[in-house]
Amino acid sequence: MTAQLILFLAMAQAPDLPARLDEQVRAYVDQQKFNGSVLVARDGKELLKRGYGLANAEWNIANTPTTKFRLGSITKQFTAMLILQLEQQGKLSVNDPACKYVEDCPAAWQPITIHHLLTHTSGIPNFTSFPDYLATMHEASPPKDTLKRVRDKPLVFDPGTKWQYSNSGYVLLGYIIEKVAGMPYADLLKKNIFGPLEMNDTGYERWTDVLPNRAAGYERGPGGLRNAAYINMTIPHAAGALYSTVEDLCKWDQALYTQKLLPKEAMTRYFTPFKDDYAYGWAVQKFDGMDVIQHGGGINGFSTQITRVPALKLVVIALDNVLPAATGKMADDLMKLAAGHPVDKPGTKKEISVKPEILRQYIGAYVFSPAFKIDVTLEDGALITQATGQPKLPIYAESETRFFPKLVDATLIFEKDGEGKVMGLTLEQNGRTMRATRQ
Repeated sequence: MTAQLILFLAMAQAPDLPARLDEQVRAYVDQQKFNGSVLVARDGKELLKRGYGLANAEWNIANTPTTKFRLGSITKQFTAMLILQLEQQGKLSVNDPACKYVEDCPAAWQPITIHHLLTHTSGIPNFTSFPDYLATMHEASPPKDTLKRVRDKPLVFDPGTKWQYSNSGYVLLGYIIEKVAGMPYADLLKKNIFGPLEMNDTGYERWTDVLPNRAAGYERGPGGLRNAAYINMTIPHAAGALYSTVEDLCKWDQALYTQKLLPKEAMTRYFTPFKDDYAYGWAVQKFDGMDVIQHGGGINGFSTQITRVPALKLVVIALDNVLPAATGKMADDLMKLAAGHPVDKPGTKKEISVKPEILRQYIGAYVFSPAFKIDVTLEDGALITQATGQPKLPIYAESETRFFPKLVDATLIFEKDGEGKVMGLTLEQNGRTMRATRQ
């Protein structure tokens, strides 16, 4: 029985699927885990298209399917598309050394190819994980300036040998694109992608532009909702500076089934993983024997997700403007529901009270990698976490060692040695388990 037939039968038994999808989203909204716009479509037919919560809390303006959200790292799939288009035009090759396009290129970068940059296997350290990133993100930093911050840093690993997410690599791709094309990154996107696909509500966000229907970005904290910290949008560039709507991203999804943007051979390479299930601006994983092609994004005040199941012509697009959010988990739920699988509603964990002297034991820095750590502090009697490059997030106890954030689907487990000394931390999130050592 084909996957398409299985889906058809499941749909025949579940005529209220649109209502069930809406119900699942509302469960996340009710638990303050989502605030934004959602679109779910199959074969180009919309099963759900709706806004939830407020685009602007100060003016009480609701989110709608035409609300414009910052995309964050969903931008990377458009950057990768431009690279492959330039390759088709004979202006570069993904096998070219990156140094071919960089003046005074560091010696350590000589083995790095454009392919390595596209697949996060270059070894160039991620500048958004640097300790001073939050203190400098309000300052203008076009690609040439951003690259100065990383050019003298040692590589994290030899190019092509490992995978580690690097916004630096995609900023470098944006630099290469502009040099090869002879025009600004934003203009080339409009010429090659947004214009041909009539994605008229998508572009490069500039704070100075008057942008109708732009959502404001927010963060939830112990004191309630607040405006997200300002970021100068020259910084994310080709790694995360675009905005769009759920409707425009649905047009993008539909175009990826055609050869409007690239010939078949190039489209195949676009979606072929290299290491750690990562292709060119997309993660490719399996569900029920089918490829699930997806990517999330996170930038000040915004959390985004696009998930595609080509075998079912299914797409889920979720754009959120209040952090923290469980956007990725919610999109995964909607994908499974639309594919005919049962999904539980998001649960709530039971919070218990823990003595202050126990909480104080957990204060410290927990290091997952040279580029990522979580700092734990005690503020007003509550444990507060802050991951590298992210806002503060309170966590709550479900036991003396197990804690959870109420706004993110995750669990943090503090680990002790035989004498009761806290030695590390385990983070469980999105089906992954990651361990950190206490510094």
